[in-house]
Amino acid sequence: MIEKEVVWITGGGSGIGQAMAIEYASRGFWVVVSGRREDRLVQVQKEIEASGGTCLVSVCDVSQDAEIQASVAQIIETCGRLDIVIANAGFSVSGRLEGLSSDDWKRQFDVNVIGAMQTVRFALPYLEKTNGRAVLISSVMAYVRVAKTGAYAASKAALTAIGETLHLELLGTGISCTVVHPGFVESEIGQVSNDGVYNADIKDPRPAQLLWTKEKAAKVIFRAVAKRKRLFVFTAHGKFAVWMGRHCPWIVFHILAFGNKAQRAISLTRPM
Repeated sequence: MIEKEVVWITGGGSGIGQAMAIEYASRGFWVVVSGRREDRLVQVQKEIEASGGTCLVSVCDVSQDAEIQASVAQIIETCGRLDIVIANAGFSVSGRLEGLSSDDWKRQFDVNVIGAMQTVRFALPYLEKTNGRAVLISSVMAYVRVAKTGAYAASKAALTAIGETLHLELLGTGISCTVVHPGFVESEIGQVSNDGVYNADIKDPRPAQLLWTKEKAAKVIFRAVAKRKRLFVFTAHGKFAVWMGRHCPWIVFHILAFGNKAQRAISLTRPM
């Protein structure tokens, strides 16, 4: 066994997850990366090990309880402990609400909400032994709603509610819970279909001038988790959006409604 603190990051093969894995490894952690795409995870592992770090790959689909439990068992067997779990795996179902099927909603919540909470749930017995940290990666969209992002925003609002409740329920256990709300950060989320399939040909619709680098995001998340913050919002535009969404929701609504008028023509005869 290597006497290092162990951090487990789901969705660790790309975007913020990949950058957090590299950041934690650079600070001496034994990093465990999970995700569905083993080739991506192995690339992260090679990059970490080339820099002298320690990394374990654990392929896991967080929508499947059995796979989460198998990953936890693998981590404990291999590493001997678990200090931090970062439930980062997620994707975005997009589209007008009247066009989303029950399957779309189930996929969105199975990964972003249930998968995230089950990841933390199965890790809790081991986090209690190390006075560990549970981290849920939510979004500023938990507080601000934009047309065609209703399913994603709903999932992140639900995840935020879960995180705030979990923080209360963990009081006195030695485990902290941090809910992170990123603004726009470079990632593949805008290039993943509603079926959860990555497509490099899809253009990321988010404004490029507002995108933080994933490396910068990983550094501020690391500091927030180290301080055991309850809630953490970042980028400047993200902080502004959350403040407006919480304190001046009527202004946000009218701004977004004005921008959405040009796309408002909905056929009431369209099949649901």
